[in-house]
Formats: sequence, structure tokens, C-alpha cells
Amino acid sequence: MFALADCNNFFVSCERVFRPDLEGRPVIVLSRNDGCAIARSNEAKALGVKMGDPYFKLRDLIERNNIAVFSGNMALYADFSRRIRSILREVAPQIEVYSIDEAFLDMRGVDNVDFDTFSKGLSMRCRKLTGIPVSVGVAPTKTLAKIAAQLCKSYPKLRGGCFMHRDADIEKVLKRFPIEDVWGIGRRSAPRLKEQGVNTAYDFYRLNEGWIMRRMGVVGLRTWRELHGIPAIGFDSVAEPRQSICNSRSFSSEIYDIGELSEQIAKFAAMTAERLREQHSVCSRLTVFAATNRFHTSDIQQCGHITIPLIEPTDSTLAIVRASREALAEIFVRGAGYKKAGVIASAITPREGTPISMFSAESNERHHRLMQAIDEINRKSEGRGIVLASEGHSNVKALSRHRSPRYTTSWDELPVVKL
Repeated sequence: MFALADCNNFFVSCERVFRPDLEGRPVIVLSRNDGCAIARSNEAKALGVKMGDPYFKLRDLIERNNIAVFSGNMALYADFSRRIRSILREVAPQIEVYSIDEAFLDMRGVDNVDFDTFSKGLSMRCRKLTGIPVSVGVAPTKTLAKIAAQLCKSYPKLRGGCFMHRDADIEKVLKRFPIEDVWGIGRRSAPRLKEQGVNTAYDFYRLNEGWIMRRMGVVGLRTWRELHGIPAIGFDSVAEPRQSICNSRSFSSEIYDIGELSEQIAKFAAMTAERLREQHSVCSRLTVFAATNRFHTSDIQQCGHITIPLIEPTDSTLAIVRASREALAEIFVRGAGYKKAGVIASAITPREGTPISMFSAESNERHHRLMQAIDEINRKSEGRGIVLASEGHSNVKALSRHRSPRYTTSWDELPVVKL
């Protein structure tokens, strides 16, 4: 059996943990720079707020309906995600983190378990220890487990847990489950399937295996088999290293000064190096880009980018920041107001076994230990305790007018109880 633990309206639920007065009130969470809605409570959805709706278009609706608005608080959300994963690891032999708010549990080999009681108990435990409502679906395959978890969100009487395993029950559910909501059926596939009269998961379930293979290939066939209760999607308890790493932002206002933009690029480059070390990788190529605001047509328009090879594969913050700043100097246009910029690491390989120059082997190892020490200090401090001088002292230049306190990750923003 496989289980899926799926946090309900995750970002909204994180905000509600320390704000119980928001229960039952419509809530939305905005993307970086307070641009658009990326999370909505059920109450906000009922009012017609759609995923990706621009904030400026929602203002009238927000005022009329007293909708609570929050800027994305990624430090808070990531910490709640970590806490929930630690609970899941206590009850499952292996877990596969699918996203910040979802994780699969490999329950194969777990015998003598009432999975209906297990799913409801796990949901209750997550809610009790973190305050986050979690839907837990258990089924013979990962695709069916996702459908079972979705049922928990639609039917409160399931009390957060659903064990879906009997053939008759599976068919009954599939007959009502829209084809576009099936995991593995993409936005392009769903319209084409509907043209063929395939409107539900059950319609897809009944199709001929050969027809699926001819029209949708191996990916479609995996989904078809999973709906028939045949595990066809692997379980990856260890996340695959990323083949490219990008750190970029849209700025709250245009940046005209190369010094100020260089500080932002240095921050993105340092973040990129940290993420390389997290996955024990090095990169051999960097891309730096910077673009102006395309909506300001009367201003200088510029979208520059440059890709540079590195002399040796590296995960060094010093080397990556230095190379990124030099690359920026090549594409910067004086007088242009830059609205977005970023750094991309590519040609990524595992650090272990990467050949290095015989003349720099010892210094590279000392430097790597230095980077590890800095990472350890930054993990234990609030935010990033040690930064390069080239990053400056300010934060990334982005709007965050409605951000809630970082209740669980900052000593200065701990919740205060007044008696």
C-alpha cells in the first residue's frame, strides 16, 4: 500500500495556526512582490478567487468581503513542512517528498495494520502536533492514493483519512472523478481526451491498453495501470539532484545603479551555491540575466543574459559570486531600469568523484570545509548569519507588505501571549 499526506490549503493553514480568528474567514496568500494569489482558503475560493489572480484586480473583492491577505512567508511554511515530514517519518519506513505540502509514504511490507484507522490517526496526529489539517489517502498505488486524499478534502465525514482498496469502491469513486484532476493527466491531454468522450477517471480506466499506448505513450500507460491498482510509478525516498538551479526575483521597483544590482546578483549567486552544497553537487556553468520592465514601454528595454564556463566545477560561494558579478558587468546597460534578475547554475555533477586540478586539491578541500562551517552557522542563526560583503546589508529588494511574523524561525518574531 501507498499513502499520500496532503496538507489542506497549506499556506493558508500555516497562517491560521497563530491566527485562530481567521477560521471561517476568507484568506488568500500572495506571491513574491505581492503579485498574485497563490493560495486560497475554501471561503475565498467560494467567492470566486482563482489561482493566479492578480492582487490589484482583487482589491475591490477583498474590501467587500473582508478577505484577509498575506504576503508569502516562505520561512514559516518551510518550517511547518519540515515538522510534518518528521511526523510522517515516525510512522512509515520511507517517505518521498513530492512538494512542500505533499509526501508519499511507502507502506509496502507493513502488515497487520487497519489502514482506515491508520490514515485517520495520522491526520489527527499532524493536526494535534502542528495545527495543520492534513488529508491522508491510502491505496494500492500512488495515483489512487492521491485520489483518496482528495476525497478527504471533499468529504469531512472521512475525518481526514481514506483507505480506498476494494474494486467496487474504486470504480464508484472513479466514475465521479473528473479526468482533468487525475495525477498524470496534463492540461493538454485532458481536452483531447474529452473530445474522445473521456470525461471521468472511470472513462479512462475502461479504455483499451493499446489505445492508451498509441495515443499517450508510456506516461499515459503508467497512469492507466495505476488506476487499475497496478503500481507503475516508482518510489524515490531520496530526491534526485537538480540538473539546474535558479535563484531569481522580480524587484519591488526598478534598479538603475549597477552597484545595487550587483548586490542583488551576489545574493542570488550565494543562494545558488548553498543549494549546490545541500545536494552535494558542483556546477561548471553559470547564466546571469537581468531584464527591464516590459510594461514601461517608454523606458529603455533590455533583456540581457550571458552564460559563462567556470575554470573548475565548484560549489564555492566565493567563486560563484565573483563569476556572477563579472558576468553582470558584461550585460549591464547604463540608464536601463532593471525589474528582474537572476543566476542559474547548470552542467551540475556530483561533488564526489569530480576531477580537480592536482595543484589545487588541498586548497579546494580546505575551502570546502570553510563553506560547510559557514552553512552550519547560517543554519543555526536567524536567516543568513554570515554573508559576503559584496551582498550588502539589505534584503532582496521585493515587496512583502502583508507578511506575517516568522513565528517559528525568528527569535525576534516569536508570538507573545498577554495574560
